[in-house]
Amino acid sequence: MSTSATDVAGETTGSYDGVLETPFLDAERSNLLQLIAEEGGYAYVSMATLAAAGDIRAAEAAKEMAWEQLHSGPWHSVVPVWRDAYSMACVHLAKLHYASGEITQAIRALDMGIIMGGMMLRDELNLAIKKASKKARSMLLASSENGGEKGEPEIKFVSQEINVAEVQQFLPIKSLSCKTVGKRSALSLEAFLRDHYLSGIPVIIRDSMDHWPAKSKWNDMNYLRRVAGFRTVPVEVGKNYLCPEWKQELITFSEFLERIRSDDTTSVETTYLAQHQLFDQIQELRQDIVIPDYCFTGGGEIRSLNAWFGPAGTVTPLHHDPHHNILAQVVGKKYVRLYSASLSDELLPHSETMLSNSSQVDLDNIDEKEFPKILDLEFQDCILEEGEMLYIPPKWWHYVRSLTTSFSVSFWWSGAEN
Repeated sequence: MSTSATDVAGETTGSYDGVLETPFLDAERSNLLQLIAEEGGYAYVSMATLAAAGDIRAAEAAKEMAWEQLHSGPWHSVVPVWRDAYSMACVHLAKLHYASGEITQAIRALDMGIIMGGMMLRDELNLAIKKASKKARSMLLASSENGGEKGEPEIKFVSQEINVAEVQQFLPIKSLSCKTVGKRSALSLEAFLRDHYLSGIPVIIRDSMDHWPAKSKWNDMNYLRRVAGFRTVPVEVGKNYLCPEWKQELITFSEFLERIRSDDTTSVETTYLAQHQLFDQIQELRQDIVIPDYCFTGGGEIRSLNAWFGPAGTVTPLHHDPHHNILAQVVGKKYVRLYSASLSDELLPHSETMLSNSSQVDLDNIDEKEFPKILDLEFQDCILEEGEMLYIPPKWWHYVRSLTTSFSVSFWWSGAEN
């Protein structure tokens, strides 16, 4: 049984004050509106002022105006105040939905503010999300106690082992036939620094995430749906980001989970939650993981925590990243192929600036006439098992394919030299 928060509004017990408090916005609204006006946003200021006074149509209009500014050119060229303007409009809209008992609509508006907005109102958005999410869960709980779902059994994404011989037919040519990435158990920080970080050598680390709550929770679809089902997330749809049919969508986490559950891996409409800062957005999931101590090696700082969640068959094409990277495999298995950073020229990066860290070589369909030397290049590969972490040095090229439904976390960090 699926029940939205709005379906049960008015049927729940307990206090409901109908107010999302926004003390920072209330104090800074006039200053922010002045900054927006200085960028020519007079129409936005008019609509935002009406929205603050309770006009929901004006709130929608202000949100749309800011949205247009966010999409007026490349993301890096957007004037930062318009990102804060978008956040403000989302907060106004959320407050009005919440006051009307439309909790799921309020949460969606707040999520959009987090995903697309600036940092000025981020703490306010997070506090409002926390309150609205708590209310949504209490409503769903009340609904289940009145005849809905009780004591839901686990719905596991991955419940059996894979047959390596069977999945190998889907892997790039020569997979698992050459050098495999070394594995080490309970690797000390000193050994990691000496043998891998300083020398730039990949390694799989075992037995370092057994204490994560995620290890026992994230393989259960019902757990993820309870914690985050009503949240809005960005997903990729299509084979991968280099393919012409690839696109992005914003859907609820529940919708995404249902797509995974019913996914046909032969479909071009495969849905993937890829390289999204999910843990900044959904704090409950952030509490289920721990930043590995290895990520503080080199005296640098954490740059990004990203989620990679999707069905079997999702592919991240051959590319490289600028930072040190630990890829932690929480649920399921992945095939990973790695090429040294020294082979960059041979791997033929795209000439376009936006894709310059991606190879023109499609490992799933190698054109040997166009790339005759590619099969002679040395690489390492592995099947990354559940509970293992893979260290990928900066600039090392990597291709990743999910062999089962898979939920991974990547930790990017920079060394002090950066």
